[in-house]
Amino acid sequence: MPNFRPKFISFDCYGTLTRFRMTEMATAFMADRIDADKLPAFCKDWGAYRFDQVMGAWEPYQEIIRNSLRRTCEKWGVAYNEADADAVYNAVPTWGPHDDVAGGLSKIGDKIPLVILSNAMNDQIHHNVAMLGAPFHAVYTAQMAQAYKPRMQAFEYMFDQLGANPEDMMHVSSSFRYDQNTATDLHFGCRVFVGRGHEPSNPFYRDVEIPHIGCLPAVVGL
Repeated sequence: MPNFRPKFISFDCYGTLTRFRMTEMATAFMADRIDADKLPAFCKDWGAYRFDQVMGAWEPYQEIIRNSLRRTCEKWGVAYNEADADAVYNAVPTWGPHDDVAGGLSKIGDKIPLVILSNAMNDQIHHNVAMLGAPFHAVYTAQMAQAYKPRMQAFEYMFDQLGANPEDMMHVSSSFRYDQNTATDLHFGCRVFVGRGHEPSNPFYRDVEIPHIGCLPAVVGL
């Protein structure tokens, strides 16, 4: 979409900006219970249960991880260890950004306000944001909204806080399931999909596709 200059650019954080490391952590701690060739399928199922878990009643993210991992282990008939889930939760604030993030955002942040909308807890997200190497106008969490993406309530909380309409905003994410489908339903002015490789592209739910954040300045004419 050429010549679209948004009032705000909102971002998903984990996966899009911050490297999401749950799969590699699960691959390590489940190695004593599941054969190596089956671990990718287990991790994919865990991702599906996490998605299902966030669609239910609000619960803290630590419980999202615990309950989704427990359900996945039950499906696979293997022992569930709550210490594994808690180790993942405690590691989240230590995860750093993709290599392309700081350079891409630094060319935009002083010209268009940058916003994060994340499925995170308040005590997690700021540690990750501090490593992104760019100024953010605002950071909103699922804890603040009392709802996780892809629920509209999470996005509506952001609109209310910014005093902005979705038509005036650009949303950037590497996930259709959590972000871009809802951004389409809410009529964002522009939807930018970052092809990180963890979800296939879908042209119906994005206006622009870029391989990394370093390409984002060109999308907004910078």
